[in-house]
Amino acid sequence: MVSVLQNVAIDCADAYELARFWSEVTGRPLDPEDRPGAHETQVLLAEGFVLYFNQVSEPKTVKNRLHLCLRPETSRDQEVERILGLGATFVADHRNADGSGWAVLADPEGNEFCVLRSDSDRAAVAS
Repeated sequence: MVSVLQNVAIDCADAYELARFWSEVTGRPLDPEDRPGAHETQVLLAEGFVLYFNQVSEPKTVKNRLHLCLRPETSRDQEVERILGLGATFVADHRNADGSGWAVLADPEGNEFCVLRSDSDRAAVAS
């Protein structure tokens, strides 16, 4: 017997607004029952998996011990620019001159995440 991953829970100050940001990043919808001011919200990812946002009173104070890594459908650099336009901030650049590497961004509440190379980026480096 094994356990099946149901969701990734993210503590936050404003569950609905942070879920809206991640809905835009992933292109996936919020749960249809979620409304502004909700203390619990979900972004419905493919295959039943969800990003679950739980409103808490304490602020984020240190670097995440667990984070999301995104593989974009477009190029990594285009996706970084798109997500910055949605309200993310740039944290660290681990991109290399040969096209390998990743970028670290933070969502509007400071939760770090990585933007990896796309499949097309990976293919360009391999050739």
